Amino acid sequence: MTGSPVTGLGSSRLGPAERAAALDRMGREEFDVVVVGGGIVGAGAALDAATRGLTVAVVEARDFASGTSSRSSKLIHGGLRYLEQYNFDLVREALTERSLLLQQIAPHLVRPVPFLLPTTHHVWERAYFGAGVALYDLLSLQMGMSRGVPHHRHLTRRGALRLAPSLRKDAFTGAIQYWDAQVDDARYVMTVLRTAAEYGAQIASRTQVLGLLREGERVTGLRIRDLEGNTTSEVRAKQVVNATGVWTDDIQELVGGRGQIHVKASKGIHLVVPKDRIHSSTGIILRTEKSVLFVIPWGRHWIIGTTDTAWDLDKAHPAASKADIEYVLDHVNAVLNTPLTHDDVEGVYAGLRPLLTGETEETSKLSREHVVAHPVPGLVLVAGGKYTTYRVMAKDAIDAVAHGLDGKIPESCTDRVPLVGGDGFQAMWNARHRLAARSGVHVARVEHLLRRYGTLTDDLLELISDKPDLGKPLSGADDYLRAEVVYAASHEGARHLNDVLARRTRISIETWDRGVGVAQEAADLLAPVLGWSKKQRDREIEYYRKRVEAERASQTQDDDQEADASRRGAPDIVPTAI
Repeated sequence: MTGSPVTGLGSSRLGPAERAAALDRMGREEFDVVVVGGGIVGAGAALDAATRGLTVAVVEARDFASGTSSRSSKLIHGGLRYLEQYNFDLVREALTERSLLLQQIAPHLVRPVPFLLPTTHHVWERAYFGAGVALYDLLSLQMGMSRGVPHHRHLTRRGALRLAPSLRKDAFTGAIQYWDAQVDDARYVMTVLRTAAEYGAQIASRTQVLGLLREGERVTGLRIRDLEGNTTSEVRAKQVVNATGVWTDDIQELVGGRGQIHVKASKGIHLVVPKDRIHSSTGIILRTEKSVLFVIPWGRHWIIGTTDTAWDLDKAHPAASKADIEYVLDHVNAVLNTPLTHDDVEGVYAGLRPLLTGETEETSKLSREHVVAHPVPGLVLVAGGKYTTYRVMAKDAIDAVAHGLDGKIPESCTDRVPLVGGDGFQAMWNARHRLAARSGVHVARVEHLLRRYGTLTDDLLELISDKPDLGKPLSGADDYLRAEVVYAASHEGARHLNDVLARRTRISIETWDRGVGVAQEAADLLAPVLGWSKKQRDREIEYYRKRVEAERASQTQDDDQEADASRRGAPDIVPTAI
């Protein structure tokens, strides 16, 4: 399933050989468009361009989705709170995208999730929230599309407690249950990139932009450095797309600061706690004085967040402070009959939202809409927005690219292009028991693989068939199979141990030791795929341990400055060429 049975254009595989071939082609060819940034917007732009028939290259300075796109609330949603701001167009757009992702584009990766919205006043609040949620449902039916999720319903306090027994009886009077959707954000980005690769995009992570190539006023490409091999080269392109999120202003500086986009970073942190700490069959959404707080089902865990505070420190490694953690715990404990403590927290992660700056410095009031600009010929900037609307952002960016290219460029078609693993997913899911019997892999494991890889599950089962030992779970992280670690490097662009434990899997936030205990086993599995020496393997393990130590230390600090200083204590990732 690594090839392209439908298009015949190429392979979706992103392994070491494919990376080397991509860098070679980048040094020899001129592309229609080169995309800077391997997060969700950059990935979406690459796919949009490739499916319009354009030649595409993608460069990312770190790992794919290593910034904002792996540290979100992992929700695909319309933004219920934006209704209060009367931003109906943004909500409608996001709900339309939610329906597309659930039913057409990524049914294997995006799935419905219920939320309980407790109310504290019998009449006015239920009417107020009820009207809002009803409008939310109504907006999701625009354009004659199916909603893809159940309709909301009103519940008495007793009815709500049947769904969420952990709620304090005196904390609410009733509730409204509504539905949104969720996704593993980093896995989704990887799947979009692999789909772009299937349509011909050349993609390389750990590739840093050193500068822009210019012919007079026109941008004609990039100067890049392969951080793995420490070599530099040039990539020629008719158009360059800057999709770097919170780094947008940095790229603008390469053209003398010219551009109409200015981005402010807002930090949001999330806590991960075991499923048994909160007894509920539904997610929960709580209003805070600043925004909203989600309690989100996540396999055998809950994700709780988020915060919304300005951040102007290290953008590569935003740190969660002790104050951040206590803020989240205090607000969720206000409605729980058994409060959570610091000891209940398995994992913590912090991410930065790229918000378009406005007249106010309050980040919760900055725009979540997106903007596309063409500041100089040959350069397109796209920023802002939210994860759910990435496809619209990508379309608008490539529309701007098309405007700058000679000749007629086809319209975007990504609303009709399933991501790899999605086409035929439902049929394979329906046959999962037969698949389990044929492969000898337990049906629960097959279901796990199908929810992560869709029809590409055949790739994993083939690995296991060739090497049955890969069908065993990882010691100390038994939600994941050993085959998934190998596959992350051979097919999914993982270059380092941290890539696998933090993004291809979620071991770094789902285990009490943050993945330290499984680091040796995972490194041993990665070494032959990535050609590591014993020295490199040992360095990867040591780097990972120091990263975890630095993150733990930062989470005991009282404020952002101290947390940032502690997090910077970990060394940067080591290259594979030593």
